[in-house]
Formats: sequence, C-alpha cells, structure tokens
Amino acid sequence: PNALPPFTSRRALTLAGDLRVPSGPCASVAGSAVAEGAKLYNKKKDREVAKVAGGLKVGTRRVVVITGASSGLGLSTTRALLAQGGKFFVIAAVRDPAKMDAVAKEAGLSKNDYVAMKLELASLESVKDFVRNLKLFLPARPINHLICNAAVYLPKDPMPKWTDDGYEMSLGVNHLGHFLLLQLLLPDLKRAKNARCCIVGSVTGNSNTIAGNFVKPVADVGALEGLAAGGGRASTMTSSPSEPFDGAKAYKDAKALNMMTVLEMHRRFHEETGILFNSMYPGCIAETNLFREKRQWFRELFPVFMKTVGAYVSELEAGERLAQVIYDPQCTKSGVYWSWNGNARQFALSPTKVQTGDGGVALQKLGAGGAGGDIFENEFSGMITDEARGKLMYEYSMQAVAAYL
Repeated sequence: PNALPPFTSRRALTLAGDLRVPSGPCASVAGSAVAEGAKLYNKKKDREVAKVAGGLKVGTRRVVVITGASSGLGLSTTRALLAQGGKFFVIAAVRDPAKMDAVAKEAGLSKNDYVAMKLELASLESVKDFVRNLKLFLPARPINHLICNAAVYLPKDPMPKWTDDGYEMSLGVNHLGHFLLLQLLLPDLKRAKNARCCIVGSVTGNSNTIAGNFVKPVADVGALEGLAAGGGRASTMTSSPSEPFDGAKAYKDAKALNMMTVLEMHRRFHEETGILFNSMYPGCIAETNLFREKRQWFRELFPVFMKTVGAYVSELEAGERLAQVIYDPQCTKSGVYWSWNGNARQFALSPTKVQTGDGGVALQKLGAGGAGGDIFENEFSGMITDEARGKLMYEYSMQAVAAYL
C-alpha cells in the first residue's frame, strides 16, 4: 500500500518535492521582514490591557482556549464549537486581536461567544502575559479545554529565523510556546471537570505515513541535543547544533515534538488529574493560505492532486474534526492520535460506495485521510512513542521555559 500508484507522474513528484508539506494548520507568524535583532513582542508596546469581568460574559459555558483562531483551521474550529448549541465560549489566542474581531464579524460570530486576546508564541514573555490576562478575565473559572493549533511553516528560508528567546522559529512557536502555555494552564485544567487538551499533530511528523516518509526530509529529532542546547541562537535544529538548517525538517521535527508532548503529558498527568491529552490529524487542507506565496500553477494543481489521491479535506471539515475531539463522547480516551478516513499510508485513487447516515449511498475515497470516514485511533510512529526520548523532550523543554513558569 505504500507503493506509489501509476498516477504518480513527474508532475506529481514535482508537487511533492516542491511542497515538503505540513498536513495541518499553519500561519506564517514571523514574516520575512523581521529585522535582525528585532523583537516580535515588546512588553511596553505590545502588552495588552487586561479584560475583566469575563465570568459574567461566559456564564455557565465551557471555556475553550484556541491558539491561531483568527484564520484557517483555528477559525473553522471556533465556528464548529460555537455551533454546538451554546455549550462553549472561545478564548481566541491570536497575534492580532483586532484582526480576530474583524474576521469573526465577517464570519457572523457574536462577540458574546468569544473574546480575542493577544498571544505571540514567538515570545515566552508574551505567553506568560497572555495567561496572566486570561486569569484576570476569568479569575474564578477553570479552563475546560485547550487547543494548541497555531504554527509556522518556513520551508524555503535559506537561513533560520529566531524567536525572541533565541530558538529557531518552528521549534519556538510550534513547540516551546505551546509547551509553556500548557504548563501555565495546567492548574486551571486540573480544576475543570472533563478537561481536554488537544495539540494538533501532522502526518509529516510521523514517519509511518506517505507524507512523513515519502516526502523528504523525514522528521528525526535524534537525541534532542539542539533542544538541550537552549536559547541564545545556540542551535538551528532540534536534533543537534551541528545539523545544517532545513526549514521543512524544522517544521516536521516541531510537529513530532508536539505529538511527543501529548504522550508525555498523558503519562505524567492523566491518571492523577483525569485530563485528556490527545493529538489529531485534520487531513490535508490543500486550499489554505499557507500556499499563498506558491506559484499559481501549484495553487491550482495541488488541491486537484490531493483530491485525486483521496487526501483532500476542506477547511470546514477539518475544523469540524478538531472540534469533535473536544466535545464528542467517543473521544474520552487519553494519549490518542485521532484521525479520520484511514491512516494516510496509502493513496486512494478509486472511490468506494459507503452507506450514509440517512440510509443512502455515497462514493468516498477511503484510507488516505481525506474527506469523509469515521473517527478512529491512529498510530504514532516509533520515534513519537519512545518513552526515553519523550522524557528527555519534557526535561529539556522545561529547562527552556523555566524562567517563565
């Protein structure tokens, strides 16, 4: 099933090579115009005035924090949760709260159902300030759910970009910013009943999939020596300070760390607290703004290619999938990598007849992780499940964020 089908032509291979693709949500939060040494978060200028009296606004609804809620998968998930009959209130943790308010208005979301709060994941100081403001907004309420969704993807950069703390951007934003956020919100999650935390994963960080193995480079965090080296621009890559920088691999390594975090948090805290720690693969969102800087032929052909091989999923459906991990009674098991419509270890060229909920019949391409299908427990790759490596990841990450705990 891992063999390439006849459809895989030279143009298809060009697509795969040009893509080196993340299959989850992304937003370039550190644009190419960032000057050398410039801060992405200036405490005096950027620190948000705390909002207060949130308890009155939230009422009895369950509180969900979503990073990257102003676009893409994050926005679609926000809409899907708010469509659940008034059960949820969303804390939209975003770089630009004004942008969030604008897109929410355009999407028809009521300000009674969410609040936008500033979070710059490329600054550990900003993460701490966000949590401080969140607790001022909801001083007496626990946080019921946390969705770590935001990410950066910088595959074409010849040189690394850096967070304010001197970590390579993909590592700092995708992993360390969320790792600190989770640690700071852990006491609030412990206070909540039936709390759930979902860190969005990716097939690209799992070497047991086509996208994680066929599309090079392959995620490999090694002995995590680059993470252990700390900030101050000590290492461009997670595995080792001596590994040459590769933006696509940096993204894949960071997504692997996301999934390792889920399993290590599950091992350390689930039995004691009851919190569900999970990851999920939303499917390949081929029409995301992630590809806005790609050539026109790529932007037109890539969704067609993903639909042809059965891996395509719309932003709307991906958001519904992520929301499902938060509210569905099926998803009450911790330490799980949730997926839909197959394990993405094969292409699905031919549609199959499947029975629909209303008793009808529909054609679906099954097995490649694309649209349709039912939720199931997928498998992490061996590197992700390695407990010794997970322990090292946790210890080195705690060292990296220790000053902000």
